[in-house]
Amino acid sequence: MSKAKRVYIDIIYSILAIMLCLAIGKAIYHYFGGLPGSLYGMIVLNLLLYFQLVDQYRIKATIEWVIQNMGVCFVPAGVGIINHFDLVAKHGLAIVSVIFISTMVLITFVGFAVQKCEAKSIRSAHVD
Repeated sequence: MSKAKRVYIDIIYSILAIMLCLAIGKAIYHYFGGLPGSLYGMIVLNLLLYFQLVDQYRIKATIEWVIQNMGVCFVPAGVGIINHFDLVAKHGLAIVSVIFISTMVLITFVGFAVQKCEAKSIRSAHVD
């Protein structure tokens, strides 16, 4: 099989894997609610990759392309901010405060969790 043909087959494989995971995520959301369907889809994709039900090497190029072009996804959010600038001007300080505080809380929580996991792994390494 030629290299070009292999690349196209891998792209189709990647798109189908991602679409299948998104469809499963949307179905989970439809029946159970909670998180957005796209987030459930990402969880499904991660599980499929973890259990090697999806070939990570075949979807790597497509995932890298998506990450490189992810900025396009933020254009609608920017347009929304411009369209509702009066709300941003009115509540700007509150928005920035909430973003700053929640980021600091998250970084602190992750830092403590990592320290706890590292301490646990060091203790288990000494026991062995």
